[in-house]
Amino acid sequence: MKILITFFSLTLFTSAVAQQPENADRRRNFNTENYVAMREWDPVSYFQNKPARGNSKFSFEHKAITYYFVNEANLEEFKKAPSKYEPAYGGWCAYTIALNGERVKINPTTYKIVDGKLYLFYSFNNDNRLLKWNKDEAKLKASADRLWRAKMH
Repeated sequence: MKILITFFSLTLFTSAVAQQPENADRRRNFNTENYVAMREWDPVSYFQNKPARGNSKFSFEHKAITYYFVNEANLEEFKKAPSKYEPAYGGWCAYTIALNGERVKINPTTYKIVDGKLYLFYSFNNDNRLLKWNKDEAKLKASADRLWRAKMH
């Protein structure tokens, strides 16, 4: 029994240590404020076509990043499939990531869902980068995917 407990403890410790570099990369590269993602907007709400600011009483930490939700139902939905709801490119402007890998703030109400993935965009001072993204989405997405992978490793 003692051997089994030691093995289980060692397995949990090894798993936690293995996750630390990934979590550190996420914290370093994701668009957060105090490790809260998406300027406190509920990622599930975008998929309901009703983007809304979440509430800290409905929060959940996924791999060192905290998300807020508008209600318990959205929180539970996120828990079922976090990778489905997390925004592409750590929540930075998808268009700017595609151009040069630069991390630029977003306007949480300027977004697009493509193939089940949430993309957020800069949209301030008459510069709506979603409109630019739409002009050559396939090429820009391929570039953003490549540059983001490089940044995360």
